[in-house]
Amino acid sequence: MHTNFQNIAQVLSVPDFQTLIKTSFQEEVNALCWERSLEGDFEEIVHQLVLEDDITEVSVEMLNALKLSEKGNRAREIILQDIQKLTEFGAQPSLNLLKKYDRDEELDFISTDVYSYHVDQSPIASDTFLCTYYGAASDILPNHQAIQSILIPEVRNQLKSLYNGSEEDFEDFLKENFFDLHYEALPGAEPINLGNGHLWRLAIAHPFSEVLPCIHRAPEENGEYRLLLIC
Repeated sequence: MHTNFQNIAQVLSVPDFQTLIKTSFQEEVNALCWERSLEGDFEEIVHQLVLEDDITEVSVEMLNALKLSEKGNRAREIILQDIQKLTEFGAQPSLNLLKKYDRDEELDFISTDVYSYHVDQSPIASDTFLCTYYGAASDILPNHQAIQSILIPEVRNQLKSLYNGSEEDFEDFLKENFFDLHYEALPGAEPINLGNGHLWRLAIAHPFSEVLPCIHRAPEENGEYRLLLIC
């Protein structure tokens, strides 16, 4: 797991939140990292929260209701500060206690769930922010180390066999079903783990973007809960 992201070409480390939100993506940089070593007991928070489903959204009220030790309280303060900063910026942060995401098992030749490499997409200018406070963290992948799944001949041919429309509308079919957002790692690819405690800003696919979107995937939880802030 990386503890220093300064030597990774696509990642730019920044010293604080204001720099994180004000710095522009450029050239091959499509991931910004406010690199932090957080104090506090985030595991205590995870153990006190009640998982209502595979994904439980944790409200500020739920967080404030917990009876925590001094270290647990410090962890809570950090989370609340992050939520406040992102909210004041205009984002809509969601704190999630996660057991697992839904798996896409409908097609065996292409994966379209968040465990596969993918990019986020928006019709308006936007970015993805995320921080894993506890548990397994996401990976990102340099764009040159991945191939769009729909460009793999075997995958493309099988998708064509599912499609019943005209040839000229095939690309629209791929976009409408979000097949175009998913990627496969090339041989020798080296994923970058985002680690715990760092607040990340990732470039996504939108009409006004000047950089390639950041390719990422959710981790295998292996039975361990995750505490994730995302927006």
